[in-house]
Amino acid sequence: MVRAIMNTGRLFVPLLAGASLRDRVIASIGALIGIGFVGLTCTALFPSSMPWIVAPMGASAVLLFAVPASPLAQPWSIGGGNVVSAIVGAIVAWIVPDTAMAAALAVSLAILTKSLLRCLHPPGGAAALSAVLGGYALFSAHVADFLVVVLVNSALMVGIGWLFHRFSGHSYPHRAKPVEGKALPPAPASGLLMGDIDMALDDLGETFDISREDLALLLERAEVHAAERGGR
Repeated sequence: MVRAIMNTGRLFVPLLAGASLRDRVIASIGALIGIGFVGLTCTALFPSSMPWIVAPMGASAVLLFAVPASPLAQPWSIGGGNVVSAIVGAIVAWIVPDTAMAAALAVSLAILTKSLLRCLHPPGGAAALSAVLGGYALFSAHVADFLVVVLVNSALMVGIGWLFHRFSGHSYPHRAKPVEGKALPPAPASGLLMGDIDMALDDLGETFDISREDLALLLERAEVHAAERGGR
């Protein structure tokens, strides 16, 4: 019985490495401020005939405020990923008359295009889908309204995220940097090089939501703690 309760309790343990209750509270506050700011600004800027916010912004807020170190949450990923996906969706909706086929093709091509442009952003898939399902085909009457909203929403979200993270304790746009006041040993035990990490990633054959630089920094910090443990 006790073991069953403990196993159930594990369901509520954060899946993200390094996640803390403090960070989750900060993320919630950030999303409140971000979506609220975008909403208030866009309702004031846009006429009532235009949508004031698009659904992908909710998912963008999760990445921006909950995992600001993720490569998927960086400014070019958010701005480029959402806008590029919206354009791809509009083009596909214009070319492909069948909605179901257009929806599948839009999301597929959005992933490929974003990958090639180095702005992969999961909410962008919803932007491409919204263009198809909302009838925002290229050259249609209201496609410009949709694309403008996606662009302005994304720009405002990145701007408020940049300002918010000046005070959240997280770097944004994220840059991997050594922990201040905690110097690395002069000669790391393993002598890992970036090429070693690249080869290890090739061995695993998986894509991880962490930059190579952050991964290298994490391994270096782990080496410090392993050396401290061995010296005791």
